[in-house]
Amino acid sequence: MGAQPGVTRVVFDTNTVISALLFRGALSWLVEHWHSRASIPLVSRATANELLCVLAYPKFGLSDAKIEAIAARYVPFAERVEVEDESTFALPECRDPKDRMFLALAEAGRADVLVTGDDDLLALQGQTRFLVETPAQYRAQFV
Repeated sequence: MGAQPGVTRVVFDTNTVISALLFRGALSWLVEHWHSRASIPLVSRATANELLCVLAYPKFGLSDAKIEAIAARYVPFAERVEVEDESTFALPECRDPKDRMFLALAEAGRADVLVTGDDDLLALQGQTRFLVETPAQYRAQFV
């Protein structure tokens, strides 16, 4: 899938995707957003695996079939980006090493923005080639 002019390339962190897919709250608008192709969500093997692992948490009580159905509302709409080695990117130091996969994906996928509610990632605003925004900041572009 090639880049489309004027379409925002976005990395959504796992918590943002989970909130959009599972809860009928403030982030549920994102499902229609990526289904309408208003943006191109980016995923890597690592971020897709984390999404599936989180959906399998016992607290959600989801069957394998339900997890597959929920993931199908996101993953097919995303562009898969190969991230071979995170260390090849000049990424800012992140307080939580597990968040590096989102930074590496944003670099490898030439993202315009990383959308997150994670304070460790939000602390990097202004230190990356791409924007780092909260879901509310991101939504402001589209309303």
